[in-house]
Amino acid sequence: MGDIANDISSTIGRRIRAERLMRDWSLAELAERSGVSKAMLSTIERGMTSPTATLLVRIAAAFGMTLSTLIARAELQGGGLLREADQPVWRDPGTGYVRRHLSPAGEMPLELIKVHLPAGARVSLPAASYAFIKQQIWLISGLLEFTEGDVVHRLEPGDCLALGAPSDCTFHALEAGADYLVALARG
Repeated sequence: MGDIANDISSTIGRRIRAERLMRDWSLAELAERSGVSKAMLSTIERGMTSPTATLLVRIAAAFGMTLSTLIARAELQGGGLLREADQPVWRDPGTGYVRRHLSPAGEMPLELIKVHLPAGARVSLPAASYAFIKQQIWLISGLLEFTEGDVVHRLEPGDCLALGAPSDCTFHALEAGADYLVALARG
């Protein structure tokens, strides 16, 4: 898993650099827009570090895209079928959170992501990461406490939650950890 994670970090770094250069932004401009330091951005772009979900969400939001889209653009080549062996898997070095991008690349406004959140792990995402999408979460196994703004939802296997207006959100896996499917629709 370590080698795959390193390969993806390197690929994500190259994609971030490509997105920045396409916009004709300096490192300083991306730093200002994302709130991530120039030094950290440089390290990420060179594939020298495995960035956390929190950092990647801030960078993706600066580009006007979701974390999912950023990872997909880094990894996917196109075509209607994405075999399991070819699905990008990314592990957050901070929490052990593992996300598998299930959807083939294309223009479809729907993305499916399978997430494993280890027991006790907590991932918080700012409202900005939800600004461009509508999202539903379907819990496959385990128990998930999902905080949306001031509202706490306790999800059990089979429960499906449609998120409301963009707000700061926290995913918290209870006892056994949680496996869930995230369905994202852009626009």
